[in-house]
Amino acid sequence: MPLLKNGQMIGEDAWLSVADDAPLPEHRPALISHARWQAEQEHLAGRNAPLGIRLPHTVDVLDFGPEAGRFDLIVLEFPKFSDGRAYSQARLLRERFGFAGELRATGHVLQDQLWHMQRCGFDAFEIAREGAAEAFAAAMRGFSHVYQPTGDGRISALKQRLAAARKQEAAE
Repeated sequence: MPLLKNGQMIGEDAWLSVADDAPLPEHRPALISHARWQAEQEHLAGRNAPLGIRLPHTVDVLDFGPEAGRFDLIVLEFPKFSDGRAYSQARLLRERFGFAGELRATGHVLQDQLWHMQRCGFDAFEIAREGAAEAFAAAMRGFSHVYQPTGDGRISALKQRLAAARKQEAAE
């Protein structure tokens, strides 16, 4: 499945998705399920290689959030178009719990939603439709200014205008 990360197509995903009953690779980044994490948490906490987790859209991030820093990658699911819980999960992970690793959207990821997903904190997207990845990458570059403040670090147009006005006042 094509992967779009930070607006760029990634040739090969470094993360190996591991089934719950399969052994983890020793030195390769491994992506596990939330169920496996709950069952093997003590054992997995001591792992030296990067560890990622797939969180179902039903997981309460307020309960999971304090553990987020243990992971280098968190994958959030969009099971269908009308289910936006992953937007809230992403914002909570970034803004309340300070998650700084890769935050990836998977499932029903649509081109016209990428901008909003990015504003909520997603920086990587699994693109299910073959041949659509280039159009998705172009869509990520479609906007240069933002109006609402969020946890993605972009400065809103209002704050940019206020800073420019202060700079001009100081120069006068």
